[in-house]
Amino acid sequence: MSSSVAVERGRTAFGAHRWSDAFTALAEADRDGSLPAHDLERLSTAALLTGQETVGIDAATRAHEEFLAHDEVVDAARSAAWIGMFLTTRGDVARGGGWLARAQRLVRESGVANPVAGLLLVPEGFGALESGDIDGAGRAFQAAWDVAVGFHDHDVLALSQLGQGQVKICLGQLGDGLALFDEAMVAVTAGEISPVASGIIYCAVIGSCRLAFDLRRAQEWTMALDHWCNDRPDMILFSGMCHVHRAQLYALHGAWSDAFEAARAAQDRAQRGDWNATFDALYEQGEVQRLRGELDAAEESYRLAHQTGFEPEPGLALLRLAQGKPRQAQSLLRRAASLADPASRRGMLAALVEIELAAGDVAAARMIADEFAVVTPSGAMPMLEAIASQCDGAVLIAEGDAAAALPQLRRAWMQWQQLDAPYEAARCRVLAASACRALGDEELAAMEFEAAQIVFMELGALSELAALDALSGVEHGAAASPLTVREVEVVRLVADGLTNRAIAAALFLSEKTVARHLSNVFAKLGISSRAAATAYAYEQGLVEHRLP
Repeated sequence: MSSSVAVERGRTAFGAHRWSDAFTALAEADRDGSLPAHDLERLSTAALLTGQETVGIDAATRAHEEFLAHDEVVDAARSAAWIGMFLTTRGDVARGGGWLARAQRLVRESGVANPVAGLLLVPEGFGALESGDIDGAGRAFQAAWDVAVGFHDHDVLALSQLGQGQVKICLGQLGDGLALFDEAMVAVTAGEISPVASGIIYCAVIGSCRLAFDLRRAQEWTMALDHWCNDRPDMILFSGMCHVHRAQLYALHGAWSDAFEAARAAQDRAQRGDWNATFDALYEQGEVQRLRGELDAAEESYRLAHQTGFEPEPGLALLRLAQGKPRQAQSLLRRAASLADPASRRGMLAALVEIELAAGDVAAARMIADEFAVVTPSGAMPMLEAIASQCDGAVLIAEGDAAAALPQLRRAWMQWQQLDAPYEAARCRVLAASACRALGDEELAAMEFEAAQIVFMELGALSELAALDALSGVEHGAAASPLTVREVEVVRLVADGLTNRAIAAALFLSEKTVARHLSNVFAKLGISSRAAATAYAYEQGLVEHRLP
């Protein structure tokens, strides 16, 4: 094949987001070393997206040199800026900083106003944000926006909106921050943004929505990211984080086996080139293991996560609590929370309340619960309100005001139910049982304990079951359901009379997956019909569990 034909094939494949085909064709055309600079950039992008980092950086470097050779200084500065941003994010701070400094020098030497000046303000803003300089970050992102507006640079406009949104979230201005994320995502989903910038924005927006406790947006954008990745099946970069976000949602909804599988898939993608997913994949794996009561396995996952350079909190502190080490848990999380940025700290407060109470420091728990209430505006996201109510209820019990705790806990329980978060809802019922017991209502306490027990059994939450044994005095470990959480969901829907197609739509699964789950149910229970599965659901009380 001639070089010109290969170039055209590569450009066509690139435009169609077929990254492997684009890489193969452009690499073939590049063998004689005469690929134009803009095609070298396409080759670089295709290499990076398919996990070939060394080749990608080499091609980007050659593109930069080609631009310089043709005195295209602005394009050379832009390529240098992107190389610097990629390397800095990758953790190669010295080399990345060198490329960013080169880009800044070229911008100065160009002698003309250009959009690269705005692009260079983006890493400056994120650097300030990471160091805790919220005001400095805000100024940098606003300046980047101002430059980008003048040049209609869609990448810089969207990235600066992302940064401004994160600044707002850190300042507790959740509504304003989330609105900025939505606007940035409109540009991404409309196809106005380059592939690498799109992936950065997708992953950052989803993570920021979780920090803002906006579950609805996190789910919506995770589904969008999932579709984006599925439309580009050969893409490695960003696909690991897609699996991470799926794992987080699965875990929240009680599908712990699915969450574990997604975390493992994320690790595979991390090893193949999506390095940004390494910490989160290991951390989410540890979270599932901790929730299941697999404490040694969780310890190892958190240890590996810590080796990536980030602290696995609040998971590690909660693991120490599960291991019966409340003082160590308290020390770990107090330190981590004191060093965290405001948004990340907010994500640790619920765990800190739980740990302070376990360590016997009710006054500290009250201060933290009140802090959480302050950052929970009226009409906030349901998840944020649920956590705030649950924290307040737990502290009120410890303070001896069980009567005031019950309404808070019931409010939190209802919100967790609406969010389809069975684990947190069951934990609310345990607290409600303790409040009922403190008020002398043993009958209602027993009912609350039993309702929580059923959910913990279905989830396989061994640590919670053990703690429940100690609280309620009821042994129930031997009666644990043989079904996974997802299988229980399928059985419940079968009992409701839904077809496999309707179940697939309700659970966002394929019909083939539903059929596999149902086959597993039949094998585990020794049954062979939907009628028998329905009977099992009613016998085990899986169909209707409402708060008394």
